[in-house]
Amino acid sequence: MFGRAPKRSNNTKYYEILGVPRTASPDELKKAYKKAAIKNHPDKGGDPEKFKELSQAYEVLSDPEKREVYDQYGEDALKEGMGGGADVHDPFDIFESFFGGGGIFGGGRSSRGRRQRRGEDVVHTLKVSLEDLYNGTSKKLSLSRNILCVKCKGKGSKSGASGICYGCQGSGMKTTTRHIGLGMVQQMQHVCPECRGSGEMISERDKCPQCKGNKVMQEKKVLEVHVEKGMQHGQKIEFKGQADEAPDTITGDIVFVLQAKEHPKFKRKNDDLYIDHTLSLTEALCGFQFALTHLDGRQLLIKSNPGEIVKPGQYKAINDEGMPQHQRPFIKGRLYIHFDVVFPDSGTVHLDQCRALEAILPPKPSIHLSAMELDECEETTMHDVNIEEEMRRKQYQQRQQAAYDEDDEEPSMPRVQCAQQ
Repeated sequence: MFGRAPKRSNNTKYYEILGVPRTASPDELKKAYKKAAIKNHPDKGGDPEKFKELSQAYEVLSDPEKREVYDQYGEDALKEGMGGGADVHDPFDIFESFFGGGGIFGGGRSSRGRRQRRGEDVVHTLKVSLEDLYNGTSKKLSLSRNILCVKCKGKGSKSGASGICYGCQGSGMKTTTRHIGLGMVQQMQHVCPECRGSGEMISERDKCPQCKGNKVMQEKKVLEVHVEKGMQHGQKIEFKGQADEAPDTITGDIVFVLQAKEHPKFKRKNDDLYIDHTLSLTEALCGFQFALTHLDGRQLLIKSNPGEIVKPGQYKAINDEGMPQHQRPFIKGRLYIHFDVVFPDSGTVHLDQCRALEAILPPKPSIHLSAMELDECEETTMHDVNIEEEMRRKQYQQRQQAAYDEDDEEPSMPRVQCAQQ
C-alpha cells in the first residue's frame, strides 16, 4: 500500500505526556487531557509549550485511525502522512471544545488576545563621570530597534492570514531523535528552522512587500537620557516599552545602567566625597591655605585655623560640600580631606636650628641615662635603608640557599619490599 514499510519510532511519548497507559480508553484519555490542560493552561500561568504538547497528544490518541498508526509506527509515520497526516489544530480550539466558547477562565477566545508573552529588555551600559553625577547631565543616544511593520501591522502578509507551519505543526519547535546506544534514544528540541519558531508560514505570493514576511522592520531612534544629580554607580534609567517590538508580544524596556568612571582627584562613598592633600611640615605646624576646584567648577578656600597643628593621616570635614542626594539635590553629604605630611628631604638639622625648634615645640620625653648606664651601653650606628629592596634581596638569598641545599641532598635509598611467598 505504501510501497515500503515505514520505520518504527517512539510510540509511547504521547501516552507519557497525558500520563495514561497504552490501554487507556477514550474516556480515560478525555479525563487525563482535561485535568492536565486545565493545570497547564497559559491563562492560568501554565507552560504554553506543555499545553501544545498535551493538545497534540490528545488529538492523535483520540482519533482511532491516527492512534492505530501511532501505536504501530510512532510519531514519524504520522508526519509522513499515514493516518490522515499529523496536522495539529489550534490547541485552544481543542481546549474550548470541552468547555464551550467561553472557556473556564473567562472571556473565551477573546482571552487569547490578552495572552501575550513579554519581550526581553535591552540593556546598555552608560559611562558617566563624577562631574556628571554631581551636576546632572543629558546624553542623546542613537539606537536601532525592531518595530511592527507599518504596512501589514505585524501580520507579515498582504491578506493578513497565515498558515500553520508543517515542519513543526505550529509549535515552533522541532524534535530530533537519535540512537545513542543499545536500546537508548535521545530526543532534542530546537527552534523550527522553517518558521524560525513562529509556528506560522506565509506563502511567497502573500508576503508583505515592505517587511518580506518578517512582520517587523528596523527603526532608528534617538533617546535623551537624563542623568539626575546624585545618581549612583550601577543605577538604572529605564525607557518603558521602547525595546524591540514583535507580534503578540508586550514590548520590553530599554535600560541604561550607569557606570561611573574613576576620578583622578575625588573619591565617592555614598553621599560623601574624599580627597587627599599633602602638606609640608612647615604647613602642618605653622598653618596653610590652598584653593580646591570642586566638581562644579567652584573654587573652595581651604585653610587651617591660627595656631592649629595638622597631624599626618588626619581627616578634616567640610559640611554640605559632598555629593547631592538623588531626588533631594539641595541636601549634600560631607567633603573629607585626608592630610599627608611630608618631612624635609635634608637628612640633618643644624644645631642652632635644633635649639630654636626645641624652644618652640613641646619638650622631649624626660628620659635621662646616668653615666654608669651610658658606660654599660654599646654604641650603634644607623644607616638609611630601602625596606622594599631589602626584603627582595633577602627573599632572593633564601631561594638561592634552598636550591643549594637541594643539590647537596643524597639520593634516597630504594625501598625494600617483602618477597611474595
